[in-house]
Amino acid sequence: MSTKENLQEAFAGESQANRKYLAFAKKAEKDGYPQIAKLFKAAAEAETVHAHAHFKVMGEINDTAANLESAIEGEGFEFQDMYPKFVEEAEAEGNKPALINFRNAMAVEEIHHGLYSKALESVKSGSDLPATSIFVCEICGNTVEGDCPDKCSVCNAPKAKFFEVK
Repeated sequence: MSTKENLQEAFAGESQANRKYLAFAKKAEKDGYPQIAKLFKAAAEAETVHAHAHFKVMGEINDTAANLESAIEGEGFEFQDMYPKFVEEAEAEGNKPALINFRNAMAVEEIHHGLYSKALESVKSGSDLPATSIFVCEICGNTVEGDCPDKCSVCNAPKAKFFEVK
């Protein structure tokens, strides 16, 4: 393997470890182990430091317009190519929980694609997006600008399942 491939693999591994440890932290909190949750959160932050360092060395962090273009490409791939295949396979296997997760993610990736596209238009016109609240559904990841909806348009979760991104 080349150094570039090693960096890509390291970035992927560190990124996955971050998300895994954050999930473990939530579970430790629910199980009544706040200090173990804190340890998982600390390790997750360390993994983020590693992932960001690898990503930077790979030359993948560019100006905001280029970063938005990269994000649009990635989100487009996910909702147009990746998740439709995953949905098809989950349907064929009769795996309903996976099917629900894949359909939700596919819908949200399309929303992200649109939000990033709007942001890119703003950057190209020389401005930031207008200041507004952004809410995320903790069930499916739906991302909403402006007022928090009473019900998630993707998974029908109630308003209480949304959190505001600060």
